[in-house]
Amino acid sequence: MSAFSLTKTRFREGLWEGLLTAVEKGAAQPEISVTLRDMPVRGVTLTDAKEAGRWVIQIPVPVEAVGEGVQTFLISDANADVVLDSFTLIAGDVLGDDIRAEVDLLRAELDMLKRAFRRHCLETT
Repeated sequence: MSAFSLTKTRFREGLWEGLLTAVEKGAAQPEISVTLRDMPVRGVTLTDAKEAGRWVIQIPVPVEAVGEGVQTFLISDANADVVLDSFTLIAGDVLGDDIRAEVDLLRAELDMLKRAFRRHCLETT
């Protein structure tokens, strides 16, 4: 379980923004990992908000993510290896109630669980 919660504040002009809040007082700035298709997203910034225990996170959408299909970004607490939030871009032939985004998110989370399970197996043997 992560010691942080993440709330989306806006998504505009190719920049996803959110407010990261520490659950416990006095928590140090976290290490955040953002991935797209298991590859790290570059240009992610985490800056102090005006209040202690709060940070503003900005995630630029890379050009290679803009195109046909479903693209799911995972935002994780790298130290706890926990997904804090995610967002999805869908382009091209989009249906009104498209389940592809949900399936893509499930695949990404399943991949994360597989990595964590394999790491656990290596550490316990």
